[in-house]
Amino acid sequence: MTTATSEKNVDAKPRKSGTKNDARRIRKSGLVPAVLYGAGLEPLNISVDPKQMKRILTSEAGHNTIFDLAAGGDSGKAMIVDWQYEPVKGALLHVDLKRIAMDKLLRVSVPVVLKGEAPGVKLQGGILEQMVREVEIECLPADIPGRLEADVSKLEFGQTVRVVDLPHNDKIKFITDANQAIAHVTAVKEVVEAAPVEGVEAAAAAAEPEVIKKGKQETEGEAAASDKGDKVEKAEKSEKSEKSEKKK
Repeated sequence: MTTATSEKNVDAKPRKSGTKNDARRIRKSGLVPAVLYGAGLEPLNISVDPKQMKRILTSEAGHNTIFDLAAGGDSGKAMIVDWQYEPVKGALLHVDLKRIAMDKLLRVSVPVVLKGEAPGVKLQGGILEQMVREVEIECLPADIPGRLEADVSKLEFGQTVRVVDLPHNDKIKFITDANQAIAHVTAVKEVVEAAPVEGVEAAAAAAEPEVIKKGKQETEGEAAASDKGDKVEKAEKSEKSEKSEKKK
């Protein structure tokens, strides 16, 4: 486990709590507004270098990195607890920092990284699914790990790695449930086609010739009845004509 503690020094400038326009002026000057609080002391409004903050946030330990902060007459250990980015350009807008007492326990969230190749994937054709990407722990600041590695090199089909399986020692206490699943090897999900739609279309296609055939039969029947009527009518006319001739 790598520790999140860093000897990096961060310089900050005290500032007055102001309006949004004041915050804009600070950003234009190349700094970003920040607030330092914690350790039972009054919050302190400061300005910090955004490049330093970004380097910390993108480091291996990320926001769990503990650094030395010097802000005028206020100096000591600190860490980033919250930050805000501009949504379009991605510029850092604001940072919240917390004073850290190295002899007091902290609760932090630590990223979980999978390590190794699961035989359930390589040999059994399953897929490796990670359900949890960070866990909450409690420990002294100096013992905060940069990350926790979940070993999946022996994970077979149907097996699961849980929080309790993560590497740890008696200096770390898991706040996240020990039985919480981290990753498992499961079956490949099959894509099921919409069979009911095809069934409806097939039924409609099968029914269509019957309707046509039935309509044709009715049409032929009507034509036959019409022909029969014409023949009867002609016979009646012929009979009447013969009787008229005899009278003459």
